Amino acid sequence: MPTPRETILATLHARLSALPATALRGDVLPERVPAEGLLILRDGEPGEPEVTLSPLRYHYQHHAEIEAVVQGADRDAAFDALTASIGAAIAADRTLGGLCDWVEAEAPRPVDLPVEGAASLKAAVIPVVLHYSTADPLG
Repeated sequence: MPTPRETILATLHARLSALPATALRGDVLPERVPAEGLLILRDGEPGEPEVTLSPLRYHYQHHAEIEAVVQGADRDAAFDALTASIGAAIAADRTLGGLCDWVEAEAPRPVDLPVEGAASLKAAVIPVVLHYSTADPLG
């Protein structure tokens, strides 16, 4: 049985997979970026939890990251549409079906990356904070 952390990350990946862009989890940037864009979910860092004792609960603010990448002549508009779709997917259910207390994305930090012999990439890391509690930090 997967841990709550893995269940939350898998559910977030499934939500991203429903978007038109190709969604990967923990993979390296492929040689070709699909026309619709590319999303790579990085598991990130759960951080140091706050602990309550009665009952024993570990409260995390887990910092995951979504790498969003587009390529092509109209990459600014494509990037804007891709990031807006990520925001809409998260806002549609900020608890991921009750798995989290709250999910929030932070503003992207876009950068243009030149590619030799091809159209440049527009990419950004979008931090996502997953607020959740568990009875066991390993379970």
